[in-house]
Amino acid sequence: MKIWLGGTLRDVDDAKVSVLDHGLTVGDGVFETLRASDGHAFALTRHLDRLTRSARGLGLPDPDLDEVRRACAEVLKSNPMPLGRLRITYTGGVSPLGSDRGEAGPTLVVAVGPTVRRPDTTAVITVPWVRNERSAVTGLKTTSYAENVVALARAHAGGASEALFGNTVGRLCEGTGSNVFVVLDGQAHTPPVSSGCLAGITRALTARWIGAKETDLPLDALEHAEEVFLTSTLRDVQAVHRIDGRELAGPGPVTARAMRIFDEQAGADLDP
Repeated sequence: MKIWLGGTLRDVDDAKVSVLDHGLTVGDGVFETLRASDGHAFALTRHLDRLTRSARGLGLPDPDLDEVRRACAEVLKSNPMPLGRLRITYTGGVSPLGSDRGEAGPTLVVAVGPTVRRPDTTAVITVPWVRNERSAVTGLKTTSYAENVVALARAHAGGASEALFGNTVGRLCEGTGSNVFVVLDGQAHTPPVSSGCLAGITRALTARWIGAKETDLPLDALEHAEEVFLTSTLRDVQAVHRIDGRELAGPGPVTARAMRIFDEQAGADLDP
């Protein structure tokens, strides 16, 4: 396997990041995950725009997007696979121990690994922890994912593939790595970014293509929704058939339409 690091492709065994890299010591970094089909990354421009926004939010220098594009192309060419998870990681670089950032400059890593198409439906749980919609890093796709690791482990223990969070004021927010849509009276709704959720690429495209509404929803909207579905880079649109102990028939008509439209639109334009 070939990985991009330090401005060039390297064999995976030679691709080494310093133990003093700020991305490792304090989670000072941002990342993007893209779906790659037969060597072609989906929605690359949107992901690079968000990578830049996240970097600016952390006070990191803007990434060199020409290098990032070149790195993605080289990594995909060197690691052919039918369906892949392409990961761009951009960190604060080698720094002193502690929160102060060093002078070495950022680290850029681009790697890809194989993945498989998700099932059409899944189970989710809600968790007692909350997203802080007023955090300094709200809306940034940072490498500080420990709370997601904890929540996802609880989901797996409960026979689910995702955990859903509310925010500090009891409103519906997001999953550990997905956005959530609920269907009420036949209309699809998704929480606004002011809830503290990440502005997901698949979320934005799905909402536009199916006419979903951004709506500030209470967490208990999940108890009344006719349908619930998730969106993310690797899930695309995925129906939810169980929330905690509540069974849902899925995919329902709105979700099935969203799945169909997303597949059609994404297949017609790789960089929408």
